[in-house]
Amino acid sequence: MSNLALDNIRKKVVYQNTVDIWIAMCQEQNTDWNNTETYKKFIAYLLQTKLTMKKFPLCIKESGGNFERGHDKTEFGEKLSESNDENSAVYTIKLNDTAMNIIREFKS
Repeated sequence: MSNLALDNIRKKVVYQNTVDIWIAMCQEQNTDWNNTETYKKFIAYLLQTKLTMKKFPLCIKESGGNFERGHDKTEFGEKLSESNDENSAVYTIKLNDTAMNIIREFKS
């Protein structure tokens, strides 16, 4: 995959949800995005950075993306929804330069 996956989703919309950001970041780092525990660590990391994030009621089924990834993404969202802590929530983030740098600094 492209090492600029985050840049590609940034071009589409200014505000992006953390699941799509997570998938793009994992593509850049060539890591598996299906691990909900690692996603929760990513969210915990973002919350610690004081990055402005707003909780987002994401319906994974409607979030589009690559069709072949759609089912996996739905399953991922359902796993996350089983847990009620703030680290398993979905947020929206404004993808400015600061946010992009913070996101790329996360190491799974």
